[in-house]
Amino acid sequence: MIEDLQIIESRVDRVIYASPDSGYCVFNMLVKGDGGEFADIVCTSQVLVEVGEDVKLHGNFVMHPTYGQQFKATIVEKVMPQDALGMEKYLSNIKGIGEKRAKRIMDVFGEDAFGVLENHPDLLSKIKGISLEMAMRMRDDFNQKAGQRNTMMYLQSLGLTPAQCEKVYKKYGHESVSVIKENPYVLVRDIFGIGFKIADGIALRAGILPNSTHRISAGVGHVLVEATMDGHVYLPRVNVLVQSAALLGLDESEIENHLLQMQLDGEIKQERMDGDEVVIYLGAYYHAEAYSARKLVELNKTSIFTELDISQEIEEIENKGGIRLADMQKVAVQKVMERGVVVVTGGPGTGKTTTIKTIIGILGKMKQKIILCAPTGRAAKRMSEATGMPAATIHRLLGIFQAESEKSVQGNVDEDMKLDADCIIVDEASMVDILLLFRLLKNIRRGTRLVLVGDVNQLPSVGAGNMLKDIINSGVIEPVYLDEIFRQGQQSAIVMNAHRINSGEYPEINDKTSDFFFIKQHNMDAVVETIADLATRRLPAFMGVKPMDIQVLCPQRKTTCGVENLNKVLQSVLNPASSNKAEKQMGFFTLREGDKVMQIKNNYMTTWVQYNKNGETIDEGTGIFNGDEGAIEQIDHENSIVRVVFYDDKVVNYEFRQLEELVLAYAITIHKSQGSEYDVVILPIHSGTPLLFNRNLLYTAITRAKKLVVIVGVEATLHRMVDNIRENVRYSALATRLVKFYERFAYEKVEQQGLGEDTQDDLS
Repeated sequence: MIEDLQIIESRVDRVIYASPDSGYCVFNMLVKGDGGEFADIVCTSQVLVEVGEDVKLHGNFVMHPTYGQQFKATIVEKVMPQDALGMEKYLSNIKGIGEKRAKRIMDVFGEDAFGVLENHPDLLSKIKGISLEMAMRMRDDFNQKAGQRNTMMYLQSLGLTPAQCEKVYKKYGHESVSVIKENPYVLVRDIFGIGFKIADGIALRAGILPNSTHRISAGVGHVLVEATMDGHVYLPRVNVLVQSAALLGLDESEIENHLLQMQLDGEIKQERMDGDEVVIYLGAYYHAEAYSARKLVELNKTSIFTELDISQEIEEIENKGGIRLADMQKVAVQKVMERGVVVVTGGPGTGKTTTIKTIIGILGKMKQKIILCAPTGRAAKRMSEATGMPAATIHRLLGIFQAESEKSVQGNVDEDMKLDADCIIVDEASMVDILLLFRLLKNIRRGTRLVLVGDVNQLPSVGAGNMLKDIINSGVIEPVYLDEIFRQGQQSAIVMNAHRINSGEYPEINDKTSDFFFIKQHNMDAVVETIADLATRRLPAFMGVKPMDIQVLCPQRKTTCGVENLNKVLQSVLNPASSNKAEKQMGFFTLREGDKVMQIKNNYMTTWVQYNKNGETIDEGTGIFNGDEGAIEQIDHENSIVRVVFYDDKVVNYEFRQLEELVLAYAITIHKSQGSEYDVVILPIHSGTPLLFNRNLLYTAITRAKKLVVIVGVEATLHRMVDNIRENVRYSALATRLVKFYERFAYEKVEQQGLGEDTQDDLS
């Protein structure tokens, strides 16, 4: 409480240290004592101050072990200056005034200057060089600064950092205080970096009751959002009640009573599944899953005919290209020519790319419009290089520039605005989550072929859902399994070991001439040292690769062998600190010019530019997405900009306040590597929970490598991963919905026989 704190008030004399990101500030104030003497006091706060500002500090004196006595301010109130000198300095910072005009205003109006500027700005026009229009603009900026000042003080008093305050004010402006007083939990939805716990702390300080309906809604929403981050599209109702009650410290009955209102408001959807279990969706995810099931059935119901002899066309392509398609590859091509939706799945070396190229060749002869796409930029680029045709990310293809809100999920797309294509081929389809699937399907016209290509044995999408596996398990859309490993694949230990692992066999690790190596290290520190040596010295010398082209993939984030520690170690050896490299401190890690980094948030509004070798702009657009990788080219402290060049030559200038969207990427999680391929992969395998250390994870990591895999760690752990077929259960009902809509369509088709061509069977 403020009453329990000491108060000192004076003008900031000197700023010793200030961090714009955290808001931490060390400064001096000359404070007048009871006897009239002045004391030079060192103060600290979590609020930035400037030299010359009048501030009132609430806090206590503390003894720092190194710097001695300091006044630690808990609350900082910025006070409008009362004396002429302070007022003149304040006015000089108003837009359009400056130092000279500030002095003139003070000479004319003295201590009434603020009142004149706020209430009678027309009087300023009597001063030489100030027009009435200029005076009005000065008044507006004065009032805006005063309002912003008061708003920022209020936000900081609630515990927000200056960076968070800036985001809040940018979003809500002068309405910030009223918005937060009414419902501070909107910050979770609107402000990146403010989660439920922060918003809940703000709410309690703002006087929101613990059983407020806003708080219950936010708590239930938080539980469901956290579930989507674990891959779940919904949660059983009992799970929601138990987790929400624990989070909020309330009885389950209080939460249960509010669920109906949340459903009426469209926030959630409750549904009874087969077996009478009631489940709860976030509204957006329910609509995405239901629509996706309907649209897949609708696309699949259309029979597509061609006059071409497909077997003959395949034979011509084989003869022309000097290739031989396996039987299942031919089946896949044939099905694409006949059906609306086809799933093609297979492991490495089974010819998925050759199958795609054959499909493209035949459809091209038929003058069909073909669109190629993939979930990530790396996968799209690889698809384009393999086929010789343009390929785009799904995000860019659809022009997704809005947040993943419920409104965008439920909105309609005009038929004329949908993708102009006869066939859409999606590579790395196992990475597509339910929201991205929904957006793609929503933009596909009726009658368009959809080909989903991927490896169903890889990890499912980072986002919610288990799309590829659900479609296959439904039985509604019959998949084609490519199971023949071609000769070039048989020559690769990476490919052969991936298939051994997938079938439950241990990988061969003793062939010294292969592209698959295992280095035994039983001590975690030794694992880290070995990885650092491999990345800096041994592998560049052995293969001629650049250290930055080597990717370390980790099962875990924490621990000695996890992402966070390995990034610090690898940064220190691959891109050490130097007087020639600018740096930017980011909490627990440092960003440095030359660092390898990754975007960790879909940002649909971030602008990017592509340049040619002459520095001329060749393309520009918006949208940088979760998992995009690049390198820091420049850190410009003067303009608070970090310039990043991404792998596809997109250049982005990040403002310092956006840097929470970037992390170091010398080491990344295996989940984050989905859709990417790297020349060299290093994989630390030491110890961990069976929930993570399973066959699925190991298989995915190994299949990310093109030229070399090096595993460092414990062989027994590697074997346990192969033996562990446990996969995390994902709550998803896409398979069930596919079956229901397929049965509904079959029933309606029977009912409509003989009713004429005008009968509409619209499942969308």
